[in-house]
Amino acid sequence: MAVLKFRVYFEEDDSVYRDVVVKHNQHFFELHQVILKAYEFDNKHQATFFRSNDHWQRGREISLEKYDREYKVAPLLMTETTIGSEIKDPNQKFVYLYDFVKNWYFLIELIHVSKEENSKLEYPAVVKSESVGPSQYGTRGLVGDKLAEVEEKYDLNKSAEGFSEVGDETGDLDVEEEFGPEEDTLL
Repeated sequence: MAVLKFRVYFEEDDSVYRDVVVKHNQHFFELHQVILKAYEFDNKHQATFFRSNDHWQRGREISLEKYDREYKVAPLLMTETTIGSEIKDPNQKFVYLYDFVKNWYFLIELIHVSKEENSKLEYPAVVKSESVGPSQYGTRGLVGDKLAEVEEKYDLNKSAEGFSEVGDETGDLDVEEEFGPEEDTLL
């Protein structure tokens, strides 16, 4: 049985990627689930794959479900379509769109085909993670050696900006120190 290894790039930064392996007879729904797991996204939103060419142009759609919109050609369904059936090229590419409101795009490229299964893996599986991925709902930061969600907070009251209640600067910077001596200006 063929094992397919895909590299799943975050569209906005190709230094962020995950390598995943799937069996050729598994369905796109399982690829969808392993991508969400690899990027630590929830499974609450709409999603679709598009078969693609080397220029990442979207072709035949493989959808999570049939959505309320017009199609030129009805999409295939993830739960019914095996991954191997859509491999038309040794470097086959797919575009994956998750959450039609936020538009999370991922570029997927077939990078290796093997005839041997790894008995230690449960397919599909994430086999490599490179760089810190995007956060689905906020920003990420490192706390010690662990990745944690960080909520950014700003104090937007006037005193925090360096201004008093009347609007005068409260800082002790001398304008001449900060900007240099005044120069003659043409009026």
